[in-house]
Amino acid sequence: MSVTSVSPLTTAPPTIASVDFSALTSNLRQARQLLSHGCDILAVVKADAYGHGAVAITKALAQQGVTRFAVATIQEGAQLRDAGIQAQILVMGALPPAQLADLLGYALTPVIYESSIAAELAARLGRRSNPYPVHLKVDTGMGRLGLLSEQVLPLLQSPVFQGPLRLEGLMTHLADADNADPAYTQIQIERFQTVLAGLRKAGLPVPLIHAANSAAILGHPAAHFNLVRPGIMLYGYSTAPQSGQAETLKPVLSLRSQVAQVRSLAQGDSVGYNRSFVASRPSKIAVLPIGYADGYSRALSNRGHLLVQGRRCPVVGRVCMDMTLVDVTDLPDVRPGDEVVVIGRQGTDAILATDLAAWSGTIPYEVLCGIGPRVLRVYS
Repeated sequence: MSVTSVSPLTTAPPTIASVDFSALTSNLRQARQLLSHGCDILAVVKADAYGHGAVAITKALAQQGVTRFAVATIQEGAQLRDAGIQAQILVMGALPPAQLADLLGYALTPVIYESSIAAELAARLGRRSNPYPVHLKVDTGMGRLGLLSEQVLPLLQSPVFQGPLRLEGLMTHLADADNADPAYTQIQIERFQTVLAGLRKAGLPVPLIHAANSAAILGHPAAHFNLVRPGIMLYGYSTAPQSGQAETLKPVLSLRSQVAQVRSLAQGDSVGYNRSFVASRPSKIAVLPIGYADGYSRALSNRGHLLVQGRRCPVVGRVCMDMTLVDVTDLPDVRPGDEVVVIGRQGTDAILATDLAAWSGTIPYEVLCGIGPRVLRVYS
């Protein structure tokens, strides 16, 4: 299958992100193999599926039997519904009261983190024959959205859960699961288990229990419960140093551009804003039609590398909004139209999102999420 994101052009632009569904399927299979019987997948497709294209990725995962998806915002959930996706969609981020009508209208499942939101939602629902399913988020140590442990039971025993709302799931988020030291993750798991034990003692069933992000799927089986939330691992990356499983994940996205022009510099000539690169020898510079507006970070100025003719070539000068300059002095006969690999493999070498992250002082999540909307996605 080959699908492209919407483009008004009859020809492909020079900068394209290619998304490999076979790699996505392989990563999903690996996640499933790590789970015990009865543990299900809640695929995280927020932030446009980490820059891969949420609609196409969600449909591809649904074809592989995934029935639950998670987004960060009501708008993201609405986008999936408008694309015809009928599977369950959890909204795990902020729930502005003004948008709760849209949440209900699009049949999205809220993750409630504040008792006032539960009350507002119940008021909007009014009397209905079927209570609306919701999940609760308990903060066991992340320090962001979430109910305090001691707030969970009183909320579930309040009137809003005696009619309008129905508890379908309880979740927490692990702050340090990608740390080689498991101590804090274990503390969070124990805090979560204490909340669950209190609910069981009170006779309150919790159908779905989830805590594990990608790092915890790979390295903390005690956090799996009966539902896990793979995100970055679906796209071929992990920050879990304690798990050799991460090494077999397959990057799903590659990013390529083309040489637009080759410039000749004399020794002492400079290029780009603020003249941050001055040629120390006669040089050839390739101008590429990709810049920070496309997701190639300005932090890669004079630091990053790209593949041309299978060899790593350094970025020179400031990365511009729409263009990047690369030193190709040591390569023979570089011409306009030649392929340049930003993320992916060319010849015997490869550049990964983790490389760009290391060069720019960030994480692969930000690299992938930052790939801009004007970069055409091509799916196969």
